[in-house]
Amino acid sequence: MADTNQLLEAEKKIDRNSLLGQWRIKAYNEKADKGALQRFWDAYFVVEKGIYEQLLANPDEEVRGTVQELADRYNIPLETMVGFLDGINDSLISPNPIETMTADTEVNLVFDKALLYKNMVDAKADWLYKLPAWNDIFTEEEQKALYLEQKKSGTIIKPKKIGRNDPCPCGSGKKYKFCCGR
Repeated sequence: MADTNQLLEAEKKIDRNSLLGQWRIKAYNEKADKGALQRFWDAYFVVEKGIYEQLLANPDEEVRGTVQELADRYNIPLETMVGFLDGINDSLISPNPIETMTADTEVNLVFDKALLYKNMVDAKADWLYKLPAWNDIFTEEEQKALYLEQKKSGTIIKPKKIGRNDPCPCGSGKKYKFCCGR
């Protein structure tokens, strides 16, 4: 759930022949027809939502298996499972080796609930962080608190500027301009 520039930088380090490399080439292809790419993502988001609905229905279940087994479990193509694993990896308690995984790599979907919720907020994926299943995991107040915590984490707060005639923050009792402001 990173922005496009970060993914493009990361792509340079990923083997283009790996499963993840093939997924990212297809998913972030800037040369592709915009309409086709939009249809690709629209279809992916429907699948993604379905998987999250299943995961959130039993959030304490430790879902594990090979990449292919999980693709079969959720009845999706291997390539789509790779994309899902790429998206959820930052929310997992123990991240998967997504850069080097093959169809036979053992992976997990054991996620940190609060981190997953905040990452969905960060990705502006309202179709995911507004899923009704979250109401069984967090209270409305907890969801609001997680939402605000995530939104504030990207906000830069500048410290109050010290005026020349303000008391010096060092505690000397002098004006800033005659003390540390020199």
